[in-house]
Amino acid sequence: MSRLELYSPEGLRVDGRRWNELRRFDCKINTHPAFDGSSYVEQGNSKVICMVRGPMEPPMRSQVNQTQAVIEMNLNIASFSTLQRRKRSKNDKRMIEMKTTLERTFEQSVMSHLYPRTLIEVNVQVLAQDGAVLATMTNAITLALIDAGVAMYDYVSAVSVGIHDQTPLLDLNVLEENDMSCLTIGVVGKSEKLAMLLLEDKMPLDKLENALAVAIAGGHRIRDLMDDEVRSHGNQRVSKLTS
Repeated sequence: MSRLELYSPEGLRVDGRRWNELRRFDCKINTHPAFDGSSYVEQGNSKVICMVRGPMEPPMRSQVNQTQAVIEMNLNIASFSTLQRRKRSKNDKRMIEMKTTLERTFEQSVMSHLYPRTLIEVNVQVLAQDGAVLATMTNAITLALIDAGVAMYDYVSAVSVGIHDQTPLLDLNVLEENDMSCLTIGVVGKSEKLAMLLLEDKMPLDKLENALAVAIAGGHRIRDLMDDEVRSHGNQRVSKLTS
């Protein structure tokens, strides 16, 4: 598609959103009770399931850290998640990059010093990809860790942003993502601190500050939506206990 079709002169994108509007965001926690923590997140048409085991005793001595928990990320992207039905192996360069980014993000966000000599196993399954997959995975992991009762400094809410000519576009779908420079950020709580920043392409330096401001505001809105789900689930559990 041409750049004009992605953003009309009237200020509308291909899916009818304005430049600063999020896609539909839907999330659930405790979706797989057999695990210590679990979540399901839909961000637009991107769909991700996350399941957490731990903190638990590591099965191998090599995984033991005497001072803090070891966080192990396992990513699996379903072959039917895109129209091309391409199966990604664990040695795929893109998979390794995302795995490393997520591990570094949550090593800094989890209070791992509270769980020495333990392992936190995070299993992520991508069911559908429609842009901002890394952001969707980050949000799903945050919710699953909270559901597992793992202590974190705050929510890590992630969103993508791109630059179309002079205009920043929030929460990109796959058509937009393939056609413009974009970055993904993870915001810590309601602050302006970033737990993650991944720039996929070159972006003009004079546009970066504006893009970050739009992304941080979007991250705060996603954080509120995730917090609503966590509180709603907590209230449901309390009401069951008291009834």
